[in-house]
Amino acid sequence: MAELVATFGCGVFFGAALYISLVQHPASMEAGVMVAERFFPPMYRRAAVMQAASALLATAAGVVAWLARGDLWWLVGAVVLFAVIPLTLLWIKPINDRLLDPIRDPEAPDRERLLRRWAARHAVRSALGGMAFGIFLWRLSLA
Repeated sequence: MAELVATFGCGVFFGAALYISLVQHPASMEAGVMVAERFFPPMYRRAAVMQAASALLATAAGVVAWLARGDLWWLVGAVVLFAVIPLTLLWIKPINDRLLDPIRDPEAPDRERLLRRWAARHAVRSALGGMAFGIFLWRLSLA
């Protein structure tokens, strides 16, 4: 059961991250930097809760699957997925904080650069989620 929970939770994380990276953020940027900057706070509030919860759930379930099966790959997948949490807190959060600052000047000259930097860093999170999901799917297919 832990294997299914890990794979499902990781799939939710990866699917949401991939959608944000490939569809949502590029579409908001295409609509204009001002639109993207105004869209970012409500999007972030919703996505952060879902992505954090699914990453933590899948990580915990991956560790449980490793302990139950003795298959090191479940731990590898869990560690790869867990890596998105410190990566987010240390590497992406400073950008989030600037974009979410309520007293930030809406005409700040760095807003496009921040949004593009955020997108590049978020793509790394998406890739890590995809790697973990691939590992979990592979191990689940062998179970």
